[in-house]
Amino acid sequence: MDGGRPETLVLPGVPSLGGLYARAAAGAAGGLLPRALTDRLPDRLPGRRAGHPRGAGGTPLELPPAAHVVEGVAVDPARHEAFCRTVGAPLRGGPGGTEAFSGHLHALAFPVAMSVLTRPDFPLPVLGMVHLANDVEHRGPVMVGEELTVTASAERLRPHRSGAQVDVVARLAREDGGTVWTGRSTYLAKGVRVPGTAGDAPREEFVPPAPTGCWRLTAGTGRDYAAVSGDWNPIHLSGPTARALGLKGAIAHGMYSASRALAEVGVPPGVPFRWTVAFAAPVLLPGTVAVAITDDGRGAGWRGSRFAGWDPRRGRPHFTGTVARLDG
Repeated sequence: MDGGRPETLVLPGVPSLGGLYARAAAGAAGGLLPRALTDRLPDRLPGRRAGHPRGAGGTPLELPPAAHVVEGVAVDPARHEAFCRTVGAPLRGGPGGTEAFSGHLHALAFPVAMSVLTRPDFPLPVLGMVHLANDVEHRGPVMVGEELTVTASAERLRPHRSGAQVDVVARLAREDGGTVWTGRSTYLAKGVRVPGTAGDAPREEFVPPAPTGCWRLTAGTGRDYAAVSGDWNPIHLSGPTARALGLKGAIAHGMYSASRALAEVGVPPGVPFRWTVAFAAPVLLPGTVAVAITDDGRGAGWRGSRFAGWDPRRGRPHFTGTVARLDG
């Protein structure tokens, strides 16, 4: 870095998520100890800098001031079609080509975001992180086959009532530099403490609305989504791999649920929009999810929708979210 300015690291291509998860596993095994776990190590060891500001309990916690960039990332037609088929999103074609589905754009950017999370100087343990929420601005149509620049960085390390939370921001831009898609993913590292007071909003009681649909997810749902998104996180693949990381069993990807709900909302073609999702109890596989989509208008009069998914037996929420037209 030069004079404290954030480092921009241009990667030669989209990194392999399999390799990144292997790196994260090596870190969890001690090959690359996250700095959140190094408070008992002497200052001379790698990952510990003399005079580094320390968080709660003397632990140095600081996000790397770096952005990872990959240029010329294409929205591949075959991968896009397979993704849409898996989450039930329709292919929207027109005179200019096929418009890319926003959930697939998240998957396109995710490996670059993951490369930030698995840096040796990233202070939180990646495996076992809990996906809390997403906030996406889809500012204009992105066409299948179009090449984009992906930029990802980590921001806002802050306390959470159960540990520490951090935002990973990914941006997709055209050749002229104009940003067309921005996604902010919030993750929780349980048991990691950072200075400050958690400002989490109080949990609101969830009252299940009248369902408009029902998803019956098989044991292979996680593997199916991994095949089209590239996200081979072990917690989604099988019972044994999930239990090895402390879960009761394999769970559905949060972005599978969010993408499927977004597909069912059916934003009109060409409309810029913002969509948010907050995740609650994970969806164990196999499982059944009751779903409700509530719309504010349809067709050209559409202004927004709300969606929710929950356990139909216990009434416990799995996710809630909103989709709203962007004006201007």
